Amino acid sequence: MNQLAVIAFGGNALLQGGQVGTIDEQEQNAYETCEKLVTLIKKKNYNLVLTHGNGPQVGNLMLNNIAGNKLYGLPEMPLSICVAYSQGFIGYVLEQQLKNVLLQTDLDRDVITIITQVLVNKDDPAFNNPTKPIGPYYTKEEADRIIKESGAVFAEDPRGRGWRKVVASPKPLVINNKKTIENIARQGSIVIAVGGGGIPVYYVSENKLKGIDAVIDKDLASALLAAQINADKLFVLTDVPKVCLNFNTPQEKTLDQITIAEAKRYLEEGHFAEGSMAPKIRAAIYFVEHSGKDAIITKTTSLGVDNGGTRIVMV
Repeated sequence: MNQLAVIAFGGNALLQGGQVGTIDEQEQNAYETCEKLVTLIKKKNYNLVLTHGNGPQVGNLMLNNIAGNKLYGLPEMPLSICVAYSQGFIGYVLEQQLKNVLLQTDLDRDVITIITQVLVNKDDPAFNNPTKPIGPYYTKEEADRIIKESGAVFAEDPRGRGWRKVVASPKPLVINNKKTIENIARQGSIVIAVGGGGIPVYYVSENKLKGIDAVIDKDLASALLAAQINADKLFVLTDVPKVCLNFNTPQEKTLDQITIAEAKRYLEEGHFAEGSMAPKIRAAIYFVEHSGKDAIITKTTSLGVDNGGTRIVMV
């Protein structure tokens, strides 16, 4: 039986810094990203589940949301709906471009996107301390007006670019439809799931799910999915080939393999920045601890390369 791998892409797999975000740009980026997956299929013969970020796309959707409300009086959709929109949109683009790559390389795999809800705890402490910035920047006056109208929480950008709405980032607990995701993937189809960390939902009452305004960390959600579907490997993709200590300094040191104990120590020592490598390290630790299997942090071009990336192991 083929091994099952979960591959976590960042949101820049479709939309990169400095780009406007046209569909042509995003389709080309997706195609180039998907080309790298062929190595894992041809050389390693993995069955694949793909996850992805949605930061740039969900931000644009929120702007469209706000503009539609101001210009035409259209009702604004909650954040959970915007995440669902982005899952469908990104899933469609990835699915189409991956299929194009497969056809070009004579590989016969079906590709399917599953809109994924992820259960969170409505009493998660994160809801009392929203820290995850989303959407556009506002002036202080604009932010105060929105706070007065909606009760939203805003925080000033540390780089002085304005004020942004901040939301909670609760821990993911359960991936909905995980059995179906696993079954389809193990049958040989490539599954795209848990986009943007998943649509955060909670039980508003017994046996009744409801969306909630939050953003789930997509790397941690990917690690949870990988553990819950008994994946053999987790690949967390970033923009560097290997994890480094003292990154971007004269003392920089690349890491080929580290244990989870070493990874935890490096985290405590502050080697990994929040909003950058730290969430990826935490996701790798979670997967290794809960599965006993290895996690690899690397860049897309190193997929399938022997000794590519940094391997996180149990001991």
